[in-house]
Amino acid sequence: MDINQEALKLHSENRGKIEVVSKTKIKDMHDLAVVYTPGVAEPCRKIHQNVADVYTYTVKGNMVAVVSDGTAVLGLGDIGPEAAIPVMEGKAVLFKYFGGVDAFPICLATKDTDEIVETVIRIAPVFGGINLEDISAPRCFEIEKRLKETLDIPVFHDDQHGTAVVVLSGVINALKLANKKMEEVKMVVNGAGAASIAVAKFLLSAGAQNIILCDSKGIVYEGRTENMNSAKEEMAELTNKDKAKGNLADALVGADVFLGLSGPNLVTSEMVKRMAHDPIVIAMANPIPEIYPDEARAGGARIIATGRSDFPNQVNNCLGFPAIFKGALKVRAREINEEMKLAAAHAIASVIPDNELSETNFIPNVFHPEVMDKEAEAVAQAARETGVARIY
Repeated sequence: MDINQEALKLHSENRGKIEVVSKTKIKDMHDLAVVYTPGVAEPCRKIHQNVADVYTYTVKGNMVAVVSDGTAVLGLGDIGPEAAIPVMEGKAVLFKYFGGVDAFPICLATKDTDEIVETVIRIAPVFGGINLEDISAPRCFEIEKRLKETLDIPVFHDDQHGTAVVVLSGVINALKLANKKMEEVKMVVNGAGAASIAVAKFLLSAGAQNIILCDSKGIVYEGRTENMNSAKEEMAELTNKDKAKGNLADALVGADVFLGLSGPNLVTSEMVKRMAHDPIVIAMANPIPEIYPDEARAGGARIIATGRSDFPNQVNNCLGFPAIFKGALKVRAREINEEMKLAAAHAIASVIPDNELSETNFIPNVFHPEVMDKEAEAVAQAARETGVARIY
């Protein structure tokens, strides 16, 4: 049985992957009276008197909504809200397994930005955080921005920021191995969707100064008119200071780092040969990367990562979002800010001691026993230090 048939069997036999399980037992009428009426009225009264008590008496303090409209699901594209449910259920399972955070899939039957924003605002009282998932660009940028401006709970688009956090953690350790500095290297980010743009922005926050962004039409630069949108125009101002033009192959000449968040087989070993000495190749397209590790190695790459689990150094969002939300919820953070994300990336990277770093071990495995707790605590501490925590 291949993985696809096994997945169908699992999903059909279980009718999905999640269920609602009571935290309390109801053995008799007394239990029923405490769990429901008349006893339930007392926590209702307490919350009515002090809304903040909702965190004490309800699921809100450890509950995240996984919200999608089904327009950018994995590599499947716009497949609709119903078809997106298995992925969002899976996300809920990962939240619980890795972070101990309860989560529930909310798949919306609308692509309208205003309707999505309004719907999430209306359901927010139940949730301690909102995880936006698989919403196509550029709408995802506006949806996240407006929700962050309106809500006083963390709003986090994992396709953007979860990816960026894990990528940065890998880059931090890869640069150590290559004995190169963040502020000195030339980086090429291929792809101009939500994840690619978030990665580029986050690398700038982390100290990178020379980034070139490419899309299917080549290098993104100020003044380009073909295949541009507001997000790319913003990135044209923030990156490519030398206003380079050309295609991906041109961009890679002399580059120290390649970060692929695009499509299959877009980079050749010949292109890698034209990169700088000891180039870092992180090719994350799934299931077929921009370049396979053996081809990258043939081109001279020493430090290589992919998005696949069957090669070393997998860039896996599971390293990020469960612990990030765990830390944010622990201190009832009002938001997940840049400092919290940077703390998460550095915590992930630090799980591998310098003396254990190697070409096959610079991004920790998602099952590493220390990574989630260490990352969650770093996120919580950053929330305290930046004043967005409600409890200390």
